[in-house]
Amino acid sequence: MEMLLNFGDPANLKTRKIVFEDVYGARDPGTLEQLKELSSKRRVIEESINKSSFLTEAIAREVSGGLTSRCEQDLQKLEQYLPLLENLVFHVDLVSNNRQMVQWTSDLKIQWSSALSSTSFFNLMGPRFYQINNLRFELGMTLFLYGAILRGRAFEVSQGDLVKAVTIFRKAAGVYRYLAEVVLTFLQPALTAEKPPEAVSSVSTAMSLICLAEAQAVTIKKAEEKGNAEGLLAKLHYGVTELLDEAFTVLHSTVGEYKDISMRFIDFISSSRDLHELRSKKYLAEALKVAGQIGAAIGVLHQALTKAKTKIPGEESWRLIFRQEIEGASDLLRKFESENDFVWREKIPQEDELPLPQGKKIVTSISYHPQRWERELVFKI
Repeated sequence: MEMLLNFGDPANLKTRKIVFEDVYGARDPGTLEQLKELSSKRRVIEESINKSSFLTEAIAREVSGGLTSRCEQDLQKLEQYLPLLENLVFHVDLVSNNRQMVQWTSDLKIQWSSALSSTSFFNLMGPRFYQINNLRFELGMTLFLYGAILRGRAFEVSQGDLVKAVTIFRKAAGVYRYLAEVVLTFLQPALTAEKPPEAVSSVSTAMSLICLAEAQAVTIKKAEEKGNAEGLLAKLHYGVTELLDEAFTVLHSTVGEYKDISMRFIDFISSSRDLHELRSKKYLAEALKVAGQIGAAIGVLHQALTKAKTKIPGEESWRLIFRQEIEGASDLLRKFESENDFVWREKIPQEDELPLPQGKKIVTSISYHPQRWERELVFKI
């Protein structure tokens, strides 16, 4: 049974071409070379996410040193570009008050589409591009993409290597946390009303919490394989629910001031939350049964199923996972009711007398430490 709902939208970003050396005036050959390398490293990212690359799978694998996963190939491209971009941001910051430098940065025309905007999927003319004349917009969107592709890679890996998947989800959480707390904090003064959700700090905070929830969900799968006690599994699943509650709350605060958020994104968070609440209550019921409280176990299951049946998502693949979970809980309820009728004859407690699930969070993000390719850049200013 699938442990996660698949939501790959955050990685569906597009961007328009940037040629750094055509805009920034280099004072020496070394600076010019670095600007050209920046453009070159960005171009392969542009071609990949815009799906404009003419490379065959075999050539793409050879260029990447043998990497077969598209996610891994894209991560490699981003990891080669980001240190160069960090260096450019550092040197432009040193002369940020220079009028010529401000004009050059404006001339770059940094443009990205959004994957989480409510208008992303209804534009028949192609994606809507947002332009913000600030290099931290480029850094922020690139890091958002990096976190999204890390998350996609973790999902890929979770089919075979649970421990590795948890680590990658935690790394993605760290990227989004750094993005929210550092990069986007500095970018905020430059933002206008016309900005993508990806440039809003609270959206990255929500993404960090989602990655942590997914890391914990995969950790639970490992715990299930080891045969951990039902009581612990119930707490771990409810910990996922609590992390997703936090993400929903953070996002809701954003929607109040910024309404351009994809409803599919909101539905994904609430559906994932409801799924793990059902799983938590199923394990809680099993733990109560083991403790000799079959009446309470029946009450918890009945309550959980009543709620879950009103929360079935619209997305077909998510609905399938939800229905499998409901079916499993329904089978367990029938088994417990039959056993109670013939053996225990315990009274079913009233709803307000039922035990409440408790959450336990055991995953933390892996801090992202930006790498900077420390080479001097000298501009004609």
